[in-house]
Amino acid sequence: MNGWKKAGRGGKARLAGTFDPQEAAVLRGLVAEVRQMLAGRSAENPADELAVLTGMRTGPSTRPDDRVLARLLPDFSTDDPELSAGMRSLHEPELIEAKDEAAVLVLDTLPEAGGRVELTPEQADTWLAALNDVRLALGTALDVSEEMPEELPVDDPRAAHLGVYHWLTFVQDSLVMARMGIR
Repeated sequence: MNGWKKAGRGGKARLAGTFDPQEAAVLRGLVAEVRQMLAGRSAENPADELAVLTGMRTGPSTRPDDRVLARLLPDFSTDDPELSAGMRSLHEPELIEAKDEAAVLVLDTLPEAGGRVELTPEQADTWLAALNDVRLALGTALDVSEEMPEELPVDDPRAAHLGVYHWLTFVQDSLVMARMGIR
């Protein structure tokens, strides 16, 4: 991936990028892992007869135990635990659904064997949301912080994955710049 660029055909603004097969495989695998994590959390939704009758879904009222999921599904309020629990129960199912839809769009538009990806501005926004989720998940798993050096010692088990995190950062930043019309 050399970065996203504007690519217009017939007066329609589009953004284009090319992924080699390994890049596509890595990104598709990470997006699929985030989807699996979110699906596991959805499976924890309580059975609710009222939801069946009204169509209003509810989700768990407690923060996920898994720290990566907790980062993807943060508390709605830190000041009032009761308010946060109620907000989580009401809104988490929609949040998970939106995150899953973004992931599906990435998987649908990114060729399995790599290649050119062309996105409308709206699709680019959705890709940005999915890339952000993948970066948050990987960054949390790797304990990425501002104090972390750009490279880790070879014997650090996170070293190999930190390069993927930096690559995701580049892909996301490049797409933001192209979307803003800077590139």
